Amino acid sequence: MSKIIHFETLGCKLNQVESEGSASLFFKAGFEISMSPYSAKTAENQNVILCVVNTCTVTAKAEQKARRIIRLLLSKCPQCAVLVTGCYAQNSKDEILAIDKRVCVLGGQYKGHLSEIPELLLKNDSLKGEELSAFIQKSFAPVYSSARPGEIQLPFKLVPDNFLHHSRSSLKIQDGCNCVCTYCAIRLARGKSVSIDAQEAIDRVKALEQAGQKEVVITTVNISQYRGKWKEGTVNFAGLLKLMLENTSTIRFRISSLYPEIVNEELASIVADPRVCPHFHISVQSGSDSVLARMKRPYKIEAVYRACTFLKKAKKNPFLACDIIAGFPGETDEDFDLTMKMLKECGFTFVHAFPFSARPGTEAYKMRPMVPNSVAGQRVEKLEEYNSHSKSEYIKSFEGQVLSAVCETVHRPKLFADRVVLHAVTENFLHCQLVFSKKDVLPQPGTLVQVKIRRPLNTSEVTGESDTLAELV
Repeated sequence: MSKIIHFETLGCKLNQVESEGSASLFFKAGFEISMSPYSAKTAENQNVILCVVNTCTVTAKAEQKARRIIRLLLSKCPQCAVLVTGCYAQNSKDEILAIDKRVCVLGGQYKGHLSEIPELLLKNDSLKGEELSAFIQKSFAPVYSSARPGEIQLPFKLVPDNFLHHSRSSLKIQDGCNCVCTYCAIRLARGKSVSIDAQEAIDRVKALEQAGQKEVVITTVNISQYRGKWKEGTVNFAGLLKLMLENTSTIRFRISSLYPEIVNEELASIVADPRVCPHFHISVQSGSDSVLARMKRPYKIEAVYRACTFLKKAKKNPFLACDIIAGFPGETDEDFDLTMKMLKECGFTFVHAFPFSARPGTEAYKMRPMVPNSVAGQRVEKLEEYNSHSKSEYIKSFEGQVLSAVCETVHRPKLFADRVVLHAVTENFLHCQLVFSKKDVLPQPGTLVQVKIRRPLNTSEVTGESDTLAELV
């Protein structure tokens, strides 16, 4: 009988990387791995012995979703223990343990210790359910008792060399955050900033390239705080990216998130390299200096304008995305108007819009005046309306052009029994839908292909995460 380890991952790209790293270690130890999300329609599975839930705490809804998934897994996998890790687990251990006796917790700052669990399971292969949960919790009790506040233990232990669930590889180079943003619970959960040594990052990228990976996504919590050891000193992110480009020849680099204050002439000259993808996500949060000041963000809106100008000079027509929090305490209509003005003038293609969610333990939790939920919701709707138009116009600007793309998942739509849909992501982050007949030979996931952009997809045409119709060249 096979023994299955199931993974559920919520939240950021960094969580996905760490789940992949953990899954790779279980796979090498001989366990069967499941990483496709469970739903109410998923059949009961008696062979799942452990479910690992990697959680997020960015909003109250994220925590609510985590609890729902934990209960779902307890129902669908009656023989399993459920191990909860990540940011929510770090901040709310007792709340999670109270859900069920089959639930155990390993806080996000200690997530690296997941690497030790495969050996523990192999040595105690008769344990399951409540017994396994209690054993895991007891095994890591010394980790909690010896932990120092804000210390991330084994921060770069979960680095996969074999990506089981994603066609594009990722490399975590930094964790934690030293900022004091008033709304952020992630900084409380992740701990203080820590960076991987530059030589180790270079070696890992070279190994990915040698393994045939076509693209690597550089992931961090706060990229502006990267300070990696290099020879007798340190390098910042710009220095590290330059070194990684110099020490590789074919693999391309995608940057998961940029802070506006680090985008200067030096970084712009480095990202101008053809192997750096023309897709940049900037952590913005608001277009109003007064709101940014109440958030205690380490920049003013001028830095966002400047960053976008530099990136547009470095890359022709790049995909620019950003985060925006709508309805932060004290945000006026005039403040929100400044945000909309900034989006249009900077030319952002896409906005990750969030209504403000007051997180316990943060300074903003008690800030007043609160913006009514209805108003915050209306502002999110306006941001989504902006997205719909801006993304469509951006796709149209590439109609007829040929772009390189990494092949990802394959779908077989029920409405079109004779067709197969391949999903691919272009260098500038267009999620392309390529339609084939069942008789066609499809490129393998992870393959780099050339695609011609045709047009934006209508809502009724979308399969998976696609937004663009394209064809293989």
